[in-house]
Amino acid sequence: MMNNEIPILNLGNDYYDEVSAASFPEGIIRYQNSAWASKLNIPTDATTWLQHFQKFQPIPNNLKKPLALRYHGHQFMHYNPNIGDGRGFLFAQFEYNKKLYDLGTKGSGTTPYSRQGDG
Repeated sequence: MMNNEIPILNLGNDYYDEVSAASFPEGIIRYQNSAWASKLNIPTDATTWLQHFQKFQPIPNNLKKPLALRYHGHQFMHYNPNIGDGRGFLFAQFEYNKKLYDLGTKGSGTTPYSRQGDG
């Protein structure tokens, strides 16, 4: 999937902000879904796995940077048109069998929408 074919990017940057992941001192693989990794052509060796899922280096031919998604709604009894993912982000997006799949995180860095209590 080429970058211009990643559906979230077709929405335009009114719907997301590029963010940087936090730097984690150590990575431990606790679970690895080899079946899905194979379907999505993600190598499963430990070095590559940690590069993508601990250091959040981009998966080839996918998002170049993680995205904090924007949305709107009622928050604290007031309409807010500018809220979004606080400490999570969209890391990659794939199509498989005509269905769209997102790889997302939570607690992986601050975003423009982080509050002190997030994460």
